Amino acid sequence: MSLDNYEVSVENLRKKCNIDKIKFNTTEDIEVSSDIIGQKRAVEALEFGLEMDKRGYNVFVAGEIGTGRSTYTEAIVKGRSKKVGPPFDWLYARNFKKPDEPMALYVKNGMGKMLKENVDKIIERLKKQIPEIFMSKEYENQRNILIEEYQNYTKEAIDKLNEIAKDYGFIFQKTERGLISMPVLNGKILNEMEYRNLSEEEIDYFRKNSSKLSIETIERFNELRMLEEEYKIKVKELDKKIGFHAVDYYIRKLKAEFSRNECIKEYLKELEEDIIENINHFKGDNMAPKQQLPFLSKSSTNFFERYEINLLVDNSSLESAPIVVETNPSYYNLIGRVEYKNEMGLLKTDLMKIKPGAFHRANGGYLIIQAKDLLINPFAFSALKRALKTNRVNIEGLDKQYGYIITSTLKPQPIELNVKVILIGDMYTYQLLYHYDEDFRKLFKVMADFDIEMKRNDKNIMKMVELVALHCKKEKLYAFNKEAVESLIEYSSRICENKEKLTAKFNKVVDIVYEADKICRKEGKKLVDKKHVRETIDRKISRNNKYEEKLLEMIESGDILIDIENEKIGQINGLAVIGNGEYCFGKPSKITVTTYKGKKGIINIEREVKKSGSIHDKGVMILNGYIGQKFAQKNPLSLNANIVFEQLYSGVDGDSASSTELYALLSSLAKVPIKQSIGVTGSVNQNGEIQPIGGVNEKIEGFYKVCKLKGINKNQGVLIPHQNVKHLMLNDEVVEAVEKGDFHIYAIKTIEEGIEILTGVEAGQVDDNGNYPEKSIFYLVNKKLEEFVDKEEDEKKGD
Repeated sequence: MSLDNYEVSVENLRKKCNIDKIKFNTTEDIEVSSDIIGQKRAVEALEFGLEMDKRGYNVFVAGEIGTGRSTYTEAIVKGRSKKVGPPFDWLYARNFKKPDEPMALYVKNGMGKMLKENVDKIIERLKKQIPEIFMSKEYENQRNILIEEYQNYTKEAIDKLNEIAKDYGFIFQKTERGLISMPVLNGKILNEMEYRNLSEEEIDYFRKNSSKLSIETIERFNELRMLEEEYKIKVKELDKKIGFHAVDYYIRKLKAEFSRNECIKEYLKELEEDIIENINHFKGDNMAPKQQLPFLSKSSTNFFERYEINLLVDNSSLESAPIVVETNPSYYNLIGRVEYKNEMGLLKTDLMKIKPGAFHRANGGYLIIQAKDLLINPFAFSALKRALKTNRVNIEGLDKQYGYIITSTLKPQPIELNVKVILIGDMYTYQLLYHYDEDFRKLFKVMADFDIEMKRNDKNIMKMVELVALHCKKEKLYAFNKEAVESLIEYSSRICENKEKLTAKFNKVVDIVYEADKICRKEGKKLVDKKHVRETIDRKISRNNKYEEKLLEMIESGDILIDIENEKIGQINGLAVIGNGEYCFGKPSKITVTTYKGKKGIINIEREVKKSGSIHDKGVMILNGYIGQKFAQKNPLSLNANIVFEQLYSGVDGDSASSTELYALLSSLAKVPIKQSIGVTGSVNQNGEIQPIGGVNEKIEGFYKVCKLKGINKNQGVLIPHQNVKHLMLNDEVVEAVEKGDFHIYAIKTIEEGIEILTGVEAGQVDDNGNYPEKSIFYLVNKKLEEFVDKEEDEKKGD
């Protein structure tokens, strides 16, 4: 048979990049662009979510790290925010009716600072002007009239009291303790000492008369009290009237400024009423007594703090909707907090201690959060969902979440919320939340999925060139020439393992750009060329391939048994991929199969010792289906077969070795040796069709390294699924070896093609009678299986 029919041509081993169509010498000549590359679906979904102003149309941006999901999301949101005007300023002010519930106020952006400054100025001016007003002649005259009127009424009332008291031997006099009755004897008012020297009969006389006098004058005293209360009310009304003109002069101006804002109008109304109600504090009256303790007198002297306004969110500097990227989305960082200060061991707070959260700062705009950061913070995700469900931000402490209160606190009024939340995470996180959280499905109705690859067409190649040019200019790197850019594009295809694709993990390409620039500078050059890019890639591999080198040393020394020259029955070189995160490489593994009579079928020894994964176990079970379908149509299948990966102790998973195992099984049954010079990879289905696998480049290069280590004999090569040809982006050394005829790569579609290449013997096609051509692989396999059945029947007869 001719192997040329299956051998992959040199042209298909790697797709060279040729960008001669793009007219430039170096990236310095390229007009840079920060447009999004190859993410049309994700961009459309994100833009749709940002445009929808209905509840629940928040966005989850899914994609792997390095695809530009965060950078592009911020860029798209930034473009969208320019179409939306800046939002309101938000403030907290004292709620004069409910002091523990500060009032939430909103004003047009930039007006919050003005409102706060104006209220502060009004209070300062009133503190100076009101004392002056109450020291004026006009006020003194009006108050003196009230005092004189009160004194006249009081004098008349006392005279009437004395007329009554005279009959009982008493007279009323004003003292520091108020109006009290004094005993009178022989026209003389007795003092305390004289009263005590009276006889018991006289004292008893005055006691009885005092009781009678108290009953007789109780109504008169009530009249006096009423006169006093009326006087105080009239003085207070006079003070309010005088103060109102001063206060209203300033408040009226502010009311005019905010005539269309109902919440500000309501606040200014309450502010004016409270100032007038507490006008004595502005006059300087009723200050705290000097003998009070310092921390008590301080609370009294800080009376005017009640008029302070907390400018919670100041959007005066914004020209568009705010964009907040919250890097630490803890509970308090999202919804804000009420802070405390320690005074003499007591925790105290006031409305100026209310601090905004990310929701407050992003209100009217966009809030971007990494999903992982949100989910690892206790209560944060619940707080986010609660805010989005109610469209309100309610500042409350975590003590409420635990169900107890550790100290008295403020309960600020909730702030109305209008924000678009964008969560950024991977697809696994999205699927978990979508399936297990009903609220998440309702609140995040849009998913923008960033792909990890894109088509390798002229448009996207041009975008990649612009990306390199952008980073060169942005980071002040040396320019890349055309060949260097071509190498980067080929490297991009290698990353995504598809010659018709380019990777969307741009961070990996950008890393090469930065490192190549560094190598160029060390060499004293000022233009990055192809050699610098290649050296960068080689150095990157060198930094991470210690484990690969150790394995190659063990293969060279014979500690790991790999035969790449002879032909052996039931033995084959399977290819696997091993990775340490940053670097993956191919490693050949010896797979052996033993077959004998029995009924246990195909036994996967790796599975028996629990060293294989479920996918690998599935692949082995498929072999049972293939053998049964192929060779057990006439006779029952009587077979025991053991399959093992020799010298493998770390476990195995994946079905990429299933075709390899099947070749070794057929070889063991047919007693036909397999060429050990050919490494094999590829999965198989029950019909014997070869299926594609991953890591094809690493597997081929890994086997080539072993062949090079042990000596190239021009017969060596690798057997791969034909579907994987489009994934080939092999390194220059392997391509050159194939071009010289030192190494070969075969692409096959079926098990029949593979076994013929590996053994040099025809597989065999079944004829109309169900028989295979004599001496073919399948004939020999079928013959062996029939022998197993015959032996079993003979043993039964013997029994």
